[in-house]
Amino acid sequence: MELQANAALIIIDQQKGILQPHLGRRNNPQAEDRIVDLLGFWRRSGRPVIHVQHLSREPDSVFWPEQEGVEFQQRFLPQDAEWLIQKQVPDAFCVGGLAARLREAGVGQLVIVGVATNNSVESTARSAGNLGFDTWVAEDACFTFDKADYFGTLRTAEEVHGMSLGNLQGEYATVVSAAQVLAEG
Repeated sequence: MELQANAALIIIDQQKGILQPHLGRRNNPQAEDRIVDLLGFWRRSGRPVIHVQHLSREPDSVFWPEQEGVEFQQRFLPQDAEWLIQKQVPDAFCVGGLAARLREAGVGQLVIVGVATNNSVESTARSAGNLGFDTWVAEDACFTFDKADYFGTLRTAEEVHGMSLGNLQGEYATVVSAAQVLAEG
């Protein structure tokens, strides 16, 4: 495992709306701190940073355009040289020619962080792996919420997070910690 000099950091949906209490109980309360650690390292090392912003199609969504929840949290505001990808579906590869743009920039390795582990993070990581990118997911820099399964059984955010990471590990991505990523840099 080695972090490439041009590995891209993909930060998913770190918008104000994700902090709304009505979304429920979440796991990894330190996830944003781990994202900030990684973002600082990426900026210092000059590696590419990609900010993904969700623009919902649902008026009752915390990410509905033209309201405060859609805006980036202050600590995750994109800087001038950083990429911005806007999406209306969970998978960041479904819009904006992200794969082509990464290939044009010579980027073959991705580190994915953000929210929600079982939604936008998992779908983006699956596509990245399927498209042939060396994909890492920093598990402690992602989080999700309690969620009922298909049969109506409430699963804790930790269970949802763990299952999602289990879906990714080995087939679509390599699951790592933020500290492991930083140690490779």
